[in-house]
Formats: sequence, structure tokens, C-alpha cells
Amino acid sequence: MTEPVQTGTILDQIVADKREELEQRLKDEPVEALKRRIPVLDEQWSLTQAILEGPRGPHAGGKRVQLIAEIKKASPSKGRLVAVLEHRAMARTYTIGGAAGISVVTERKHFMGEVQWLLDARMSMQGYYPGGRPAMLRKDFLFDPYHIWEARAYGADAVLLIAAILEDAQLNDLIDQARDLEMEALVEVHDEAQVERALVAGADLIGINNRDLHTFDVDLGTTERLRKLVPDDKVVVSESGIRGLEDVERLAESGIHAVLVGEALITAKDVRDKMREFVL
Repeated sequence: MTEPVQTGTILDQIVADKREELEQRLKDEPVEALKRRIPVLDEQWSLTQAILEGPRGPHAGGKRVQLIAEIKKASPSKGRLVAVLEHRAMARTYTIGGAAGISVVTERKHFMGEVQWLLDARMSMQGYYPGGRPAMLRKDFLFDPYHIWEARAYGADAVLLIAAILEDAQLNDLIDQARDLEMEALVEVHDEAQVERALVAGADLIGINNRDLHTFDVDLGTTERLRKLVPDDKVVVSESGIRGLEDVERLAESGIHAVLVGEALITAKDVRDKMREFVL
């Protein structure tokens, strides 16, 4: 079993719990069982292509800034965001609203997610919008090759890899494994050193997280500062603390390609109306 990096933040506890979960998952559903799931899925869909060219759903078309809309029930900083999360219905709403990608938070203990939600959402999209669904991103605290197999088997087109919890060799290997399984890796960074590590590892999708892992404070200036370090041939996604149109317009000035938004959509009274604030 691969060991993650200690960060001195809340990530350590989350990953420790994830390690315990992994031990059980390896027993409950070995890799060979995961492999048998894959043939029932439709074709893979590139998150990069969806961001650069626009989603294939009902509202296809290129935009200056695209939206990755997130399905998330809770967070360590805010607790439960919604009493009942209808993940299939939410995925359909996001598709109709023109999301280029749907991020599904699958971590169980701290975010109240389920990996099954990823598959449920994808299969729902296959039924409602054959050939026209958004790209599916598994957002979790992934550090072991098993996690990448699991993501593929449960319907991910892309996986989030958090640079802070991965050694260089781990990051390289997981990016390569994702590619071998026809997925992309969105590599999440929080500071200048992690940007450099992500680029050396060959990441093509860079996610800049605006949240300080020590304080939970959010500063959109993080994206503005780190975006300057990312070459123009990479696709850049800004994550965390993005509340509405004013934030997106500010971030667009730095040259990002997409925003990843969860809480502001999950808690919105009219989700489709709120989505319009995040696409320029």
C-alpha cells in the first residue's frame, strides 16, 4: 500500500482515514473486480477538451471561462451543506445548465460522499444525454494505484491528485496510471513549489486551490499569483471560494480556463440561475 505525505494540516487526518478505508476496500472489491465494471461504461470524455471547446450537453459551445460544477454534501469547514443530496438530479441540472465537467466528492467520513455517486451520475447522464454528458471528475484524497482503478471503474473521466499529499514519484506514477486508463489528472496545487512539482511531473491540467490548508482562509489572489507560473499550453482551473460573477470576472483576468464551484451551487435556491454567474 502506498503511503501519503504528512502535511501538518487537516489533510493528514483525512488521509489517515482514507488509508483505513483503503484497507477495507481492497478486501471488499479487489482490482480484478473493479476491472469487470469498466466495459459497461460509455466512452471516456476529456475534461480538457470540455473546458477548451465547451461541453457536449444541451448547451454546447466555447466560453472564455467554463464551469466544473461540484456534487458535495458536506465539508470539514462548513459541515453539512444540504440535508438531502439528490446526486442524480443534481448531475442532470448541471448538464442542462451547461457545465463542462461535474466534480463528484467521493470521500466518506469528512465530506459525506460515496464513490457510488460517481457511477450513478455517469449512468444517469448516459441515459438522459447519450453522447452529450459533461466530463466526470472524481474529487477525493487519492494516493494509491487502487484509487485510480476505482475511479475508472466507477465512471471517472478524470481524477483529482493533490500535490500536497504525494511524493514526486507517486505523483508521476498516478498521472501515468490515469493516462493508461484513459483518464486525465487534475493536479491540485497550493503554492509555488507545488506548481513546479506538477509541471515537472507532466501535468496538463492544473487546479489552483485558493484555500489555505492551515487556516481554511480563502484568497483568490492565490490563483492570480500562481497562474503566472503556469505555461500557456496548460489548462488552469481555479478552485475554492468562488461565489459569483464578480469573482469569475476577476479570475478571468489572470487567464484561467475554468472554475470549480461546489458550495455556492449546492446551497443556491435556483441552481441553474446561479450557474449562469460562473460561465463567461
